[in-house]
Amino acid sequence: MLALLHTSPVHVPVFEALRDEAHPGLELRHFVDEELLRRARRQGPAAVTDEVRAALRGAVAEGARAVLCTCSTIGGVAEAAGLSVPVLRVDRPMAAAAVAAGPRVVVLAALRSTLAPTTALIDEEARRARRSVTVRSVLVDAAWPCFEAGDTEGYVREVAAAVDRVTDADAIVLAQASMAPARHAATTPVPVLSSPAPGLAAAVRAMRAVTPTA
Repeated sequence: MLALLHTSPVHVPVFEALRDEAHPGLELRHFVDEELLRRARRQGPAAVTDEVRAALRGAVAEGARAVLCTCSTIGGVAEAAGLSVPVLRVDRPMAAAAVAAGPRVVVLAALRSTLAPTTALIDEEARRARRSVTVRSVLVDAAWPCFEAGDTEGYVREVAAAVDRVTDADAIVLAQASMAPARHAATTPVPVLSSPAPGLAAAVRAMRAVTPTA
């Protein structure tokens, strides 16, 4: 079983659909804790270290063979939890793809708290790949109020509009998993990268590497 740690319930159907499309038969178990993101936004990701570790341990206790954290703000905290099973952050494969795309990467986020962790992750992947990358951050501050109000269409529209305003980049990174639909709504010729599909695929590979019959 693969567990997913979310900070919003909107991610549950997204990853269920991805599972049905690409990994049929895979058992997913979802753990949702919205307070983790609220506290991380107020106090910084390190402030929720104990709570994240407890949530991950709870998932393992319920039978998880690997855990995927779908929140970019706390993904680094989850990765560093030091559990007995693989713990992955959903945006790492996306960051690696951005580094491979070219030296100019633009990160878009609807939450300021997501910008620093995502930029740090891309820098880390650049060092790993021994590539020189310049990362520019763009806060789509008009989008998050739409998300909080349940206006998904408005949220996607704001993000897509911000994507289309980016022209001088080799890759555009949608820092939050919730932004993924904007990838298809945008019209820019610049490659637009989102995290849910590659992140889930990486977690499935990690789980099966430790449980070959899963």
